[in-house]
Amino acid sequence: MMYEAKVRLRISAGEAHYGGGLVDGAHMLKLFGDVATELLIYTDGDEGLFVAYDNVEFLAPVHAGDYIEATGVITDYGKTSRKMNFKAEKVIAPIPGSDSAAEILEKPVLVCRASGTCMVPKEKQRHQPPRT
Repeated sequence: MMYEAKVRLRISAGEAHYGGGLVDGAHMLKLFGDVATELLIYTDGDEGLFVAYDNVEFLAPVHAGDYIEATGVITDYGKTSRKMNFKAEKVIAPIPGSDSAAEILEKPVLVCRASGTCMVPKEKQRHQPPRT
């Protein structure tokens, strides 16, 4: 069984870290951590631990006012490890020069993708995840 977790949220002005309302890339990794936690709860009944990222690519800027949708899937199951792939896409963006107008993007913009490994200690696994 393939599990997918998804989170969609608006990036607030308070999360902008740089000039021009630019948001730091670490914010996308935080979202991926939330998605990973949800996936582990689905499969193991426990929040587990994020062990490492294998790859992270920042592909487009994220600004305050953007709506970001972060998704993740488990690609491989070990006895305690879970390999995952993530992507974050901008789905709504503010219209430049307006204080309140925004537009739904016709095609989402891929802003970040990553892969990593999480683990759930055997003694904390409350469900038996599928094996691939």
